[in-house]
Amino acid sequence: MSHILDRPAWNALRTAHATLAEGSERARRYPPSIVPFAAAADDTAESLEALENLPAADEVMALVEACPITIPQGLTVLSESRLVQMIAERPHERISDSRIAPLTEGDAAEMLALATLTKPGPFTLRAQSLGTFWGVKIDGRLVAMAGQRMRQPGFAELSGLCTHPDFQGRGLGTLLFRFVAGEISARDETVYLHAFAANTPAISLYKTLGFRLRTEMNLSVVTRRQAA
Repeated sequence: MSHILDRPAWNALRTAHATLAEGSERARRYPPSIVPFAAAADDTAESLEALENLPAADEVMALVEACPITIPQGLTVLSESRLVQMIAERPHERISDSRIAPLTEGDAAEMLALATLTKPGPFTLRAQSLGTFWGVKIDGRLVAMAGQRMRQPGFAELSGLCTHPDFQGRGLGTLLFRFVAGEISARDETVYLHAFAANTPAISLYKTLGFRLRTEMNLSVVTRRQAA
């Protein structure tokens, strides 16, 4: 029997994030202005056709699943990656720190700039539509942040964790990681995250912070195939 996190995008878009979903019962995606994740309901011809019809000609979608991903004929794969999905072994303690504050729409441009510099994963000006983000500012400058991305019943993904290179080595990333994990746990939800399988330093760090490998994941970035 499959786990709800084996197909995180589909199971988020049909439950906790259903109000954000574009598409139909056969295939859904987040609005591209928020995050590029999309998914088909299954591998039937009808669902794959619906997935194929979701993006406009210039749009990119990201498909992430535990099983091998079936790509519709009308889509072209731009890149493929192996991820690991990690899950908290226990609830995390809620912590407080005067340096941490919730981020708002007024911080969106600075958040995008930080994410563009550090590349924690897909990020847009509307990333806060998915869940709350928190950050640390020094002299009025956003130097570290973390927040929440996909959500399913009983689960929430910790994401967007990044620290400006000028401020790395101060423990800010670990602090924000523990803070966001604690906020998710306080809602009686289990924290999970994704990391590139080749990013062994990050995976080792997450293990020390109480996470275990749940499964390997496949990531395909696709776009509509151009007509010959």
